[in-house]
Amino acid sequence: MAQLSSPVTQLLDQLGIEYDWVEIPLDPDKKPVRSLEELVQAKGQKPEQIVRSLVFRTGNGNFVLLAVPGNGRADWAVLRKTLGERRLTMADQDEVLEATGYPIGAVPPIALPETVRQLIDESVFEHDKVIIGSGVLGYALEIRSEDLRRATQGAAIGKFVK
Repeated sequence: MAQLSSPVTQLLDQLGIEYDWVEIPLDPDKKPVRSLEELVQAKGQKPEQIVRSLVFRTGNGNFVLLAVPGNGRADWAVLRKTLGERRLTMADQDEVLEATGYPIGAVPPIALPETVRQLIDESVFEHDKVIIGSGVLGYALEIRSEDLRRATQGAAIGKFVK
């Protein structure tokens, strides 16, 4: 898998952070399985070790990425208060691709355009290793959570899940 590359792996390489590629199994239609449970089962890991990247559109049209553990649910009230926004919606598939440059299912919590504000729930860092989007559909990356913290400089870390 050394031939695979993305802005995510380029950033990790630049920071000297080690990572392992995780191939996401394909469903019968040859599309990557998007089920968190299937990926967890395939890797033999806990759902909370998978970092999901949720993209929201604010009332003024800006985009925010919230990184949560696989079993975490965004606390909308906390998000609205943190962002100072009354109106907040989940970005649709086209908006996610346009805002982040990545397709749903491969969106990482790092290597994002500067126009995307980043929030990370503190519980993401509770496990030694986590799995993040690689930027390449069908693959994820396993890295140490302390390395993820180092790669997310500038992101706001707090309690954003219920």
